[in-house]
Amino acid sequence: MQAKPLFQLPRRTVLSLGTSGLAAVLCGLTLAHTISTAHAADAYPNKPVKLIVPFAAGGSTDIVARVIAEGLRSTLGQPVVVDNKAGAGGLIGTESIAQAAPDGYTIGMATVSTATINPSLYTRAAKLEGRLLPVANLVTMPSVYMVHPKMGVKDFPGFLAKLRAQPGAYSAGVPGLGTLGHLMVASFNETMKTQVQIVPYRGNGPALNDALAGMVQVMTDQLPSAMPQIKGGKLIPVALSGDSRSPDLPDVPTFKELGYAQLNELGISWFGLVVPAGTPPAIVRQLQDASVKAVRLPEVQKHLKLLGASVTEMDQSRFPAQIASELQRNKALLDKAGVKPE
Repeated sequence: MQAKPLFQLPRRTVLSLGTSGLAAVLCGLTLAHTISTAHAADAYPNKPVKLIVPFAAGGSTDIVARVIAEGLRSTLGQPVVVDNKAGAGGLIGTESIAQAAPDGYTIGMATVSTATINPSLYTRAAKLEGRLLPVANLVTMPSVYMVHPKMGVKDFPGFLAKLRAQPGAYSAGVPGLGTLGHLMVASFNETMKTQVQIVPYRGNGPALNDALAGMVQVMTDQLPSAMPQIKGGKLIPVALSGDSRSPDLPDVPTFKELGYAQLNELGISWFGLVVPAGTPPAIVRQLQDASVKAVRLPEVQKHLKLLGASVTEMDQSRFPAQIASELQRNKALLDKAGVKPE
């Protein structure tokens, strides 16, 4: 079948124009099409942008997303509306991002869990391979290892000594099999040669309730979520996974300074932006530039600091490689923990 030309002219017009005239018309049409296409890209965005958050309102991802959205309002010049689509550990919202029109008007939050754990945990998530484009890794947040006061320890050396002296005597609540919390405790056991019993719950809330009641003695959580319990003396922090010590917990060391760099890296949560595959490169670049500028706005940095979070310092061209590397690492950890895809 013969391909149809992009532009068609009446035969009589073609004959009357002659070769040179026809060339001029075609050149003009091509130029007009090029200008029109460029203008469309330049006009982006000309309406509000939707930011899909694959978790419920009020959680860490939602809170960070709303701070980023306010910054993007300034740097994009359009409202950015947060749309929470929770369920299946972030899978439902991530599917919604992948299924959206690739026009830059639907963007989504990506996390360690949704981008580097779920594809090995859910067969539905694995089917999303190649359907999302990483835009930027914007925010990092530390995690904290905590113990119940009845365990009778005040610091990391005391914590480790008690675990090694009584193998299998203590348990840790995690928000589900295959979650980041599960992988953190399993990796801790392997690294430290300990035998903390892993107790999976349906979500972080039930795990936290039992940790506060002393039903389980060990708990890991993102630092902002954990601070109320720490400040109230209900749980005692013994170590952090973070780039540096927290100003709120100056006496609590990071795993990095304790000599466990891989364990430290595993526990650092990050929050980034992704878009549906097929989004025009010019729009992806514009979103990347706008989002990086957004998190550096003084008001945004002030809010992030209050959350215990910080701006990710990295070459954003490395973000896809970071996801691929962590995906491979977490797949190996899940296999070692005996977690099978659902």
